Amino acid sequence: MSPLALQRRTPRRGTRVEAPTPAKQTRAAIYCRKSTDENLHSDFNSLDAQREACAAYIASLKGDGWVALPEAYQDGAYSGGTTDRPALQRLLADIEQGMVDAVVVVKIDRLSRSLLQFLQMMEYFEEKQVSFVAVTQQINTGSSAGRLLINVLVSFAQFEREIGSERTREKIHAAKKKGRYTGGHPPLGYDIDRLNHRLVVNPEEAEMVRALFDLYLEHRSLLAVAKHVNARGWKRKSWFTNAGVRRTGTRFEKVYLQRLLINPLYIGQVTLHDEVYPGLHEAIVDEEIFREVGALLVANRNYGDVVTRNKNGTILRRLVKCGRCGAAMAYSWTSKGDRRYSYLRCSSAEKQGREACPTPTLSAPEVEAAIIKEIRRMAQDPALVDQVFPEALEQTKQGREFLETERTRLLRQREQREEAIKRLVSALESPTGELPEVVSERIKEHQAEVQRLNARLQTVEQELAALDAQTINREHLTQTLAQFNDLWDALYPLERVRLVHSLIESVVYHDETDHLEFHFKTSG
Repeated sequence: MSPLALQRRTPRRGTRVEAPTPAKQTRAAIYCRKSTDENLHSDFNSLDAQREACAAYIASLKGDGWVALPEAYQDGAYSGGTTDRPALQRLLADIEQGMVDAVVVVKIDRLSRSLLQFLQMMEYFEEKQVSFVAVTQQINTGSSAGRLLINVLVSFAQFEREIGSERTREKIHAAKKKGRYTGGHPPLGYDIDRLNHRLVVNPEEAEMVRALFDLYLEHRSLLAVAKHVNARGWKRKSWFTNAGVRRTGTRFEKVYLQRLLINPLYIGQVTLHDEVYPGLHEAIVDEEIFREVGALLVANRNYGDVVTRNKNGTILRRLVKCGRCGAAMAYSWTSKGDRRYSYLRCSSAEKQGREACPTPTLSAPEVEAAIIKEIRRMAQDPALVDQVFPEALEQTKQGREFLETERTRLLRQREQREEAIKRLVSALESPTGELPEVVSERIKEHQAEVQRLNARLQTVEQELAALDAQTINREHLTQTLAQFNDLWDALYPLERVRLVHSLIESVVYHDETDHLEFHFKTSG
């Protein structure tokens, strides 16, 4: 019998024929990412293209049991430098639940542009026995060569991202030094001229901004101003994004008002870190008002916006301490009939019980009266003039020395800039010099810096003149202290609070001897 005939023989009865083993199913999750929101809402965008490419790759492996999961893991307008992405977090959660066998992306930088984060995810995938595939780069973590190539490519992806970030920062810095608008949410009072990339005044909103500065000078409280303008129905800036989406302004808040009132943008300047440069936009707030508001904000910072927080006239808030345990003695109130009484209680005793601290409760008006009496006594003490006068002279001297040093530094910098302009003009006239457009651009940069230095010099000169006009003499100081009683009676509650807090560092109550120990500020 021929071999061919043997091959054609049918198997004997009872012989078992093995069927081919079906391939193990691999559940593949497709992950897509896009860094910007450009064309994100169009009919077909980058995310759709990425998903189609990945789906085609999975379909080519259908014979090996690969199946694309229906879940859409897509992050639009998210950076690859962070893992804080909604779709990525859902993917990692599904991997944790054992619902994914492979992750498929178009390129590895779609998953991450950070080498450290990528390696951490690869370690996590390996722990969960999940494969990773980059379709267009023909990478599969199933082989050692694939893992090596991944590390190399991620390093280059991270390098590219960092270079891009550096270029963006340099571009923003250069634009700000020229006083240009560099993007972001438009501030209240201005609109964006997108054609010329600059801010233009919105007249209606500019009036609102000026009113906010005036209201703070009147109320001297951020919270009070916020309540006032919210009662009027004022809203923050409403604007449209580049995609045409409207962002509606919301109610005014204390933090927002504080940022607005200290923003030098409103006096025609732009900031870059700690440096200030003249802006190309028009100022809408008088510089003198801006400085006055800034000084008030700094003064109020020490007292926690005392107007609203001290509505009960508690001038000793956060000043009195328990001599036994060192805790603060806080105000508390009780009412009997129509009368209301205020007390000072040790915080430890109030929170943990009398066992924690046996210091008794004090009558707040009595402590306040004792402290006011001490301040009045000090004001009438002739020895106080001998102590205060040298300190006042020293502070004035130090302030003048600082301003004179600052003026010298500014004059030197201005001279250097002017010399640089002269050299560039000479180079512009020379046939062997730099390209004229390059030299012209540098001249403009130096001129802008000279303008900034002149503005700062003017401020320094004004501060020096103010110091000279406020020359302190012993006779004037003696007269001022002698009039303290009349001055105290004429002060508003807020002004009394400020005065007490500027003079007194702390007051310690010793219950064993029943006396108050005063600690005054040396600069008070």
